[in-house]
Parts: sequence; C-alpha cells; structure tokens
Amino acid sequence: MSGSLTSLVWLTLGAFAIGTEGFMIAGLLPALARDLQVGLAPAGQLVTAFSLAYAVGAPIMAVLTARLERRRLLVIAMGGFALANLLAASAPGYFELLAARLLLALSAASFMPAASGYAAALGGPERRGRALSKVTNGLTLAIIAGVPLGVLLGESFGWRATFLVVAGLAALSLVGILAGLPRQSAGTTASLSERLAIVKRPDLLAVLMTSALTVAGTFTIYTYLGVLLTDVSDIGPRGVALVLLGFGLASAVGTRVGGAAADRWGGRPTVIVCGGLALLAYLVLSFGLSVGPRSAKAVLLPAIMVSGLASWGLMTAQQARLIEQAPAFAPVSLSLNSSAIYLGSATGAATGALVIADTSVGLLGWVAAGFSIFALLPLLLDERKLRFEVEAFGGEHSRQGSRTVFRQG
Repeated sequence: MSGSLTSLVWLTLGAFAIGTEGFMIAGLLPALARDLQVGLAPAGQLVTAFSLAYAVGAPIMAVLTARLERRRLLVIAMGGFALANLLAASAPGYFELLAARLLLALSAASFMPAASGYAAALGGPERRGRALSKVTNGLTLAIIAGVPLGVLLGESFGWRATFLVVAGLAALSLVGILAGLPRQSAGTTASLSERLAIVKRPDLLAVLMTSALTVAGTFTIYTYLGVLLTDVSDIGPRGVALVLLGFGLASAVGTRVGGAAADRWGGRPTVIVCGGLALLAYLVLSFGLSVGPRSAKAVLLPAIMVSGLASWGLMTAQQARLIEQAPAFAPVSLSLNSSAIYLGSATGAATGALVIADTSVGLLGWVAAGFSIFALLPLLLDERKLRFEVEAFGGEHSRQGSRTVFRQG
C-alpha cells in the first residue's frame, strides 16, 4: 500500500521524542543525582537499564505484537511512551524513575521498528529509502537539537521539566498518528528463534560484536560527558549543551559520510577507517584528561567531535556490511544490529559507572579506547575463516530464508 509520505511527519516527531529522551539524560546526570540523592554511578545505571531493556525487549516485542494492526501498535507504543515520561517527571525517588525508564525503553523498542516497517510499506519499493529516512531523521534531529535543548531546559527549570516536554511531544505525535496515518494491516514476521538463528553465523556475529563494542566505547564517554567536562575542564551546564550540540552535528555528518564511503569503498574498509579514528580520538581524549583545565578544553573538544563523527560513520557502514554479507537475511540482521547497539550502550554506561565509582573520570578515555581495540579485532581476522558456506549454515534453511525472512523482517 503506497501513499503520501507527508503523513510520516508524525512518525518523525515520535522518533524525535524518543531520541531526545534517550540521549539527553547524559547531560542531566549531575543534577539528577543531586536531586535524587544518589551517586553518579547509580544515576548512570538509568542509562544502562534503558539500553538493556531496549536491547532485550526489541526482538521480543516484535514477536509479541506481530499480529497487531500497525497503526494501532504505533498508538499503543507512543501512548505508553508519553505515560512513562509523565511517570518519570513525577517520580518521587530513584527506583520509581528506574521503573519509568524501563517502561520508556519497552515503549521505544515497540515504536521504532514498527515505525520503520510502517514507513517502508507506505512508501513502497520505489520510495522505501526516502520513507525510512523520514523516521531516522527524527533521531538525527534529536541528537543535533533535542539533546542540547533538553539540557538547557533542565538547567533552567529542573530535570523533571524535560520529561514533561518530551511527554508533550509524544502526545502530539500520538494525536497525529491517530488523525493523519491510514490503517495498515499486520504483515508476517520472523519468529524469535529465526531471529536468534542468524547469530549462529560467525561472519554476522562478528559484525554484531563490532557494533556492540563500538557503541560501548562511545557510551562510556557520552553517558558521563556532563560530569567529565564539568570536573576536568570547568565547563558549565550551558557549555555542556554546546558540546552536545557539536557532538550531534559531528554525528550527523559522520552518518552521511559513512554511508557515502561504504557505497564507494565498501562497508569493511569504511568500518576499519572509522574505528581507527575513534580509537585515536579516545587516546587523545585520555591525554586531555591528564592536563590542566585550560589545556584540557583545547584537547577534549576536538577529540569529542572526532569520536562522534567516527563512531556514527562506523555504525552506518555496519548496516552496509550486514546487507553485503547476507542480503536475504537483511531485515532480521539489521534488527539484531539495533539490539547490539543498545546492548553496547548498556555495557558502556555500566562500565563507566564502575570506573567512576572505583577510580575517577580520568580513566574513561582509556576504557573507551579498550572497547575500540576489541571492536576492531574481528575486522583484522581473515573473513574467509568467519564465513560459513551456505551448506555449512544449512542449505535448506538458507534457501527458505531467501524466500521468507527477507520478506518478513
């Protein structure tokens, strides 16, 4: 069913709300920890809990909601997201906020894949890329504008105000979906066992490991960026917001550059180059954390921008690698890549919390560099040893996947 792509603006708004809520908490952690009277490490676990719930919940929710009419699913998911933001804004303590973050993650994990699937079906084969970009643009805009604006809002009116504003955006998206999107019947979907079977392929597992470890390095730094900049370089909340804006812009550029480079030179070479740049950025950042506040700014800020450009460029190229290696299983492998990304963000946030609790923020750069090194290791192995032949993976299963899994997603 093809239709006008204009109505997809409501899905863009929903993705913007989800991206803003998911990323802005990094800049709010110091104020949030003070208000809830918890340490920075427990506050960082709010990011870990969200990411882990999203990673585990995405494939499960996709299977559980497979038979729901698509617009109804989008309404339920966005309604749950709006409600969870209200619960977060009114949370009396840490554990209530943690519970709200878990509900936020499950709602987001239900909405984002459904929104992409809805957009792809509405656009049809000839406009699928443009339709999907309508949804992903919401996340890009959230990183560029939503996150720094959320930090500024939290600085002026308190962190609870940010959740209230995101709840308002979610409610507006919900109304738009109800009024502006046509109904869309549920398609078939791959079962949970079929999704997990893809991970048995060593070549695809290696790609997913690179995704998870790369994002782990990114979120080791990003989750505690507000703390790091305040403690090490004496940058205030407004300065943190500007740095987050710069990181978002660099990430947006990296996404475009990584995609273009993957088209021109292939996914694997692009991932190697971007991974190397990210590693270099973390090493430079580690050096910047060891010098005085004045010198730190001159070192930290360029390193943070380069890390954003490189890590997001790498993730775009990773999607190209998955499609290159197994075109017939692309929809399922891409959904598993999303889970790997959130698993990586949970790992990075949790590791950063341990580093801060046991040592100091000065070691975060070295930990991120370690994740980057391990992310590059699968790329340095002989890919011929990682790839299964079709017969090794199961000829009949692979042939069935070519006919069914690619269609299902």
